[in-house]
Amino acid sequence: MKAVPGLLRVAVVLLRYRLDELVDATHLFRPLKFVRPFLGRPVVDVRPLSRGARIRLALNELGPIFVKAGQVLSTRRDLVPGDIADELALLQDQVPPFPGEEARAIVQRELKEPLDQLYANFDAAPLASASIAQVHAATLYDGRAVVVKVLRPGIDKRIARDITLIRSLGELAERWHPNADKIRPLDVVAEVEKMLEHELDLQREGANASLLRRNFASGVDLYVPEVHWELTTARVLTLERVSGVSCDDIAAIDAAGIDRKQLAAKGVRLFYEQVFRDNFFHADAHPGNIWVDPTRVKEPRFIALDFGIMGSLPEADQYWLAQNFIALFERDYARIAKLHIDAGWMPASIRLDELEAAVRTVCEPYFTRPLSQISLAELVVKLFQTARRFELTLQPQLILLQKTLLNIEGVGRMLDPDIDIWAVAHPVLKRILRERYSPLRTLREIRKRVPEWFHNAPQLPELVRDAMRQIAVGEQRVISDFETLSHQRDLARRMLRMIGCGLLGGTLVLSATLLWTLSHHHGAVLPLCVAAGGLLAFAYGWMRH
Repeated sequence: MKAVPGLLRVAVVLLRYRLDELVDATHLFRPLKFVRPFLGRPVVDVRPLSRGARIRLALNELGPIFVKAGQVLSTRRDLVPGDIADELALLQDQVPPFPGEEARAIVQRELKEPLDQLYANFDAAPLASASIAQVHAATLYDGRAVVVKVLRPGIDKRIARDITLIRSLGELAERWHPNADKIRPLDVVAEVEKMLEHELDLQREGANASLLRRNFASGVDLYVPEVHWELTTARVLTLERVSGVSCDDIAAIDAAGIDRKQLAAKGVRLFYEQVFRDNFFHADAHPGNIWVDPTRVKEPRFIALDFGIMGSLPEADQYWLAQNFIALFERDYARIAKLHIDAGWMPASIRLDELEAAVRTVCEPYFTRPLSQISLAELVVKLFQTARRFELTLQPQLILLQKTLLNIEGVGRMLDPDIDIWAVAHPVLKRILRERYSPLRTLREIRKRVPEWFHNAPQLPELVRDAMRQIAVGEQRVISDFETLSHQRDLARRMLRMIGCGLLGGTLVLSATLLWTLSHHHGAVLPLCVAAGGLLAFAYGWMRH
């Protein structure tokens, strides 16, 4: 009941912006339509505006937390129509600043020292202000310029209150909206809540910045500001102050004499390196957070800002996604279909030929155009939408990646309208995969895991015995009831082959590891040959699996 006044306010704003269909979806508020003439008018005439523009203006009026929710929805192009997603992407998280003296008091309280002992100078006038925090310029005693990000006072309580309201709206939509199963409003609310939880911890943002800076330690292609940990807590973040121009300021980039084609290609390469080399990518890469260094003309570089929203993928998803991209680049539709099922993103009962035909139907019209005119991001979005018809289970990490891909491609085409995303991305991805899954890297990974294997080795005979017993008595039901007995026997043979080859491969790899530790006595040739034999045994065991 506590949420009712807030829900009524939301309904009133939606009606004022002529978003009747959203009010209709929550039957409780339908009677309010009859009092719309008495609700007042918005500051602009909304009648000629699109539904997406009206939703964007309504969210702006409802306040900063609703703006955050709209920003999250703009990333869910698998759920939200494209015209609405485009409008929601324009939402700006800007609110009036809170007093500078209050910011000074928060910094002093959090860092537990007088402000004049922490900074040589602290500017009370904020550089920027948003719904969660605002940023102030400061100078350290050694002369270095920094920026200090400070959480708004009382923001925790306000977010908790507004999240309760948004969750109530989600529950109403889940119950009454005719397309609730497709929109999944409670899942969207959970994403908003998670994002806000991360943004309320500035120490987490500092850790994100620190890791990204380490991944690009050379600073040649991407520069990340240094974190001053001694001046950072969960509510205060102190970063090196950097200068640059927004990546959408084409006039300033041209005035600096920077080659935009080279810069655009570098931006695409950076995206694939973050995702597939480091498995840690900037997931809020809009022009406000990505600057260009105007002093670097011959070797242009980007500057990253705002590290509250970062993405990573489970190792398995990262591998399957990379293989899907390679198959897409090579137009291997059958492989795309098989990869989706092998990755577990779709039920094994899906017919491969039907999925392959659906993928081909989406992709072929694109390949009639010159490659420079194909939007990889748009194609990936359409593939995800098509795959949903085949019961695709899409993880939030992949949604975040999809949004980042859209942002990066948008920046690339803004810098160079003729960029061939495919020509730039394909060799970079193949190089990263070649390095990531090379034999030497595999041997290094094996060497790391040897202690764990030794720890679990005593349990191996017992596990093998249990697996054999299950196969013998038919307890392991890994195939559908309608499959034939011959298929069951084939599966049993394959499992036996896997177990036997796994035992042989594990024994050889462990032996190679022991020989490796003695390699200074006997040389490295023998352990490498034994390890190669183990890997071949593993490969044979998984053949046609």
